Amino acid sequence: MYMEDKEKYIGVMDSGIGGLTVLKQLLNIRTQEKYLYFGDTKNLPYGEKSKEELIKIVKEIFDFFETQNVKAVVLACNTSSATAYEELKDNYSFKIYPLIQVVSKCVTLDKNLKRIGIMATQATVDSKKYTQELKKGNPDIEVFEQACPMWVPIIEKKLTDYDKNTAITQYLDKVLEFNPQKIILGCTHYPYLLDKLSQYADENLFINPAKIFAQYIIEDLRHKNLLSEQNNGYVKYFASHNPQEFEKTAEIFLKLKSHPELVEL
Repeated sequence: MYMEDKEKYIGVMDSGIGGLTVLKQLLNIRTQEKYLYFGDTKNLPYGEKSKEELIKIVKEIFDFFETQNVKAVVLACNTSSATAYEELKDNYSFKIYPLIQVVSKCVTLDKNLKRIGIMATQATVDSKKYTQELKKGNPDIEVFEQACPMWVPIIEKKLTDYDKNTAITQYLDKVLEFNPQKIILGCTHYPYLLDKLSQYADENLFINPAKIFAQYIIEDLRHKNLLSEQNNGYVKYFASHNPQEFEKTAEIFLKLKSHPELVEL
């Protein structure tokens, strides 16, 4: 492995700020790396778009990352992992890490888990990707997927005046009726609602995939001998619309140390 490959960027992408939950975990584990974070605020929310639209959008972001000399791209977005990854994964020279596929593989290592609930965007639920991937790891596992279309707009717009009983319990109650052993928060935005969710169910019931995902990525890059050997890590941020608003909203998850740049794809 050439030294210059090790010192390339790790790209991280999401429709908005949700992927910052993954970036935060990556930074907790490995500050030495150079990261590029792309928040596609122009096309938010992904969960309401068709598969064809999402493939086109994600391809444009991958093309941008290709111009930025990345060694890997982290699909820190359940929706694009579900809809675009399989279509695009063989078209690029860099390694691509899809959230759903990786997290499902890790979760099913625990053979005691027989019933899993998924709370995700409409596009992720429609794809049934979590069910498919979890059953690859454990064919006997039972999965219940619930779309929560109100949640991303609530988080991105920092709404506080919504009816919690309507916005939270109308989705959560359906999953709890399934009596799951664990519930995967199948959208990177959703951990922001953990304090609200834990008012209605034990917080230990919920899996925030970001930590599992980040640990897998760093270990895999180590295995591939692709981790940086220098100690000059930093993050550059990009947004496809209104970078000032992106920076302001991002503070929900992570205090940015540099101002995002506007990239119009």
